[in-house]
Amino acid sequence: MDQSVATIREKLSADFAHVDTWVFDLDNTLYPHHANLWEQVDNRITTWMANYYGVDGLTARGLQKYYYQRYGTSLRGLMIDEGVDPAYFLEFAHDIDHSPLEPNPLLGTALSLLPGRKLIFTSGTTRHALNIVKRLGVEEHFADVFDIVSADYLPKPAADTYASFFARHDVDPSRAAMFEDLSRNLIVPHDRGMRTVLVLPRLDAEIVRDAWEIERVQAEHVDYVTDDIAGFLTDLSASL
Repeated sequence: MDQSVATIREKLSADFAHVDTWVFDLDNTLYPHHANLWEQVDNRITTWMANYYGVDGLTARGLQKYYYQRYGTSLRGLMIDEGVDPAYFLEFAHDIDHSPLEPNPLLGTALSLLPGRKLIFTSGTTRHALNIVKRLGVEEHFADVFDIVSADYLPKPAADTYASFFARHDVDPSRAAMFEDLSRNLIVPHDRGMRTVLVLPRLDAEIVRDAWEIERVQAEHVDYVTDDIAGFLTDLSASL
């Protein structure tokens, strides 16, 4: 084995040997950013808002981003300010084409070798999550999904939502690790004692997201950064 690979795996072993619960965000984490599935969801939300308010796409987009940055999700803003029923909104937003996703057997193998439970913690719906993991061919590796409905529509990074997740699934954060594509969503997990991994797009990937969402941060609440979750988990599983 290459000495650098051996050194990396030694560090991974030291940092993750205690982990018995593996927590994964869904969108842009379990699948690569350049699949641009979230672009489809984003555009569906813009269309929903344009129809709801009777405005043009540019105005709807501005309202959408206002709600997103103020409340964490556009849906939460609409629920608070407009009393919108979340069920129809979520069904509409997640009615997307999953064909850009391909099965990822390397990811499946790495997940199967990780000791302990694997859970999905998403601000989307369980149905959306299941559609994605089935398409990736990794659904058998996950014990459960904690979705936006389970969170009572309060999205990450709200501390109460993490507390609900820990309680619902009896997670000891000091024995857990979390994988996320948004740095701010790793602050509470790190503070609670979780190992944290930030999943970012490849530098050469063509993606459609706001720059602040994919900032390549170096901060104390981010233990590791990767642009290849399957490769990272392969090294990690080999180290344990």
